Amino acid sequence: MTNTHDKYISAFSTRYASEEMQHLFSEEKKFQTWRRLWIALARAEKNAGLNITDEQIAQLESHKDDINYDVAEKREKLVRHDVMSHVYAYGQQCPDAKGIIHLGATSCYVGDNCDIIVMREALQLVIKKLVTVISQLSEFAKEYRNLPCLAYTHLQPAQLTTVGKRATLWTYDFCLDYEALKRCVNDLCLLGVKGTTGTQASFVELFDGDVKKIKEVEKSVANELGFDKVVPVSGQTYSRKFDFFVLSALSSVAQSASKMCTDIRLLASFKEMEEPFEKNQIGSSAMPYKRNPMRSERVCSLARYVITDIINPSFTAATQMFERTLDDSANKRIAMSEAFLGIDSILNILINVTDGLVVYPKVIESRVMAELPFMASENILMKAVKKGGDRQELHEIIREHAQDAASVVKVEGKPNDLIARIENDSRFGLTIDEIEECVNPSDFIGLSPLQVENFCEEVVNPILVENADSLHMKSELHV
Repeated sequence: MTNTHDKYISAFSTRYASEEMQHLFSEEKKFQTWRRLWIALARAEKNAGLNITDEQIAQLESHKDDINYDVAEKREKLVRHDVMSHVYAYGQQCPDAKGIIHLGATSCYVGDNCDIIVMREALQLVIKKLVTVISQLSEFAKEYRNLPCLAYTHLQPAQLTTVGKRATLWTYDFCLDYEALKRCVNDLCLLGVKGTTGTQASFVELFDGDVKKIKEVEKSVANELGFDKVVPVSGQTYSRKFDFFVLSALSSVAQSASKMCTDIRLLASFKEMEEPFEKNQIGSSAMPYKRNPMRSERVCSLARYVITDIINPSFTAATQMFERTLDDSANKRIAMSEAFLGIDSILNILINVTDGLVVYPKVIESRVMAELPFMASENILMKAVKKGGDRQELHEIIREHAQDAASVVKVEGKPNDLIARIENDSRFGLTIDEIEECVNPSDFIGLSPLQVENFCEEVVNPILVENADSLHMKSELHV
């Protein structure tokens, strides 16, 4: 029996990334795309007047998907060149067309154009999944737009917000990421047919210097592959700035995901909110009672990987020498694919988490009421002044009561009794009902509910309408 556990396998393949994203960066996808590019080039060159027949193109078409890997792999061991090995293997299947495969092209014609095609498809998949996260978060925000909770600055209780309003902060970050991803998709363009150093010299030779025909060939190839533009100038490769821009957008998604999931982890510690926790899930091997936020922790962990990965295309773009150097290849092959697999893994988890967030209103309320008396003191002061009290005197009285109440909370570990102290102090001239009116949490949330509604209507809804076919994706986590 073959041992399947005796060599390294990426965790993205076994645990995290979806089959769909893994396929996009598979060898099969790459080599099938190479053949699509060779067919597009042959067709464009035929239409521009080269001696290429319909029968040759038909033969290429008939073998575009059934790649003879064994022939290519054997050939590569001999010649040490992946592209020429696959040209040779394709020619073995298409003997009538072998002489016109890769005509006028250099290796980057298939390599770089393929990378752009795959990145665009991968970006489109990322966008689909991100839109589902945005949709589910916006529904959550609307559901809890009125539920007051503590807001924090410096990780210290500040004023109040609502659970739904906080969710809009997470959602807005993802909406900004959505726009960045869309820009990447729109800005991507093929390398085209630029030749060995980007001068198109081989095509000048093929077409006897006919510039119009060379432009027609490049436009035809781009159109057949679904692009409306090619890079205007290049060396042998497309500018590696494209890789940097793409990974920057992916890094941005990772940043947003980590921020949200860090908040969820903190809220889980406060027992205000939890990610989904399955019936048979084990939170700890030692402590059976624990409900660790493992999904959110995993998102933060994977996000850290993607965020730090941005340094790779940064250095690659910065160190390319003249018209091309091969020190980009091995690094780029790993950095770009793993970044996409990382973001795909993160979004798979987020789709699961945002579809089942659990909120505990009673815990939230008790935490609010533990802090609200301090926040309400100014309102009580203003009401007492309106009834004839001296502002300066009452301010000092509240300050003293607040100090004592804080000591009760921090030193004695007892509930905040500031309101009770004020109710028992006749110097305020207020009834118990008048004081209690100042301690209604809903009076301290400002425009939070309206902000949620406006945000969902004005920012989120256009995104959801634009991507109506991509909503409601589901994610099944492997572990």
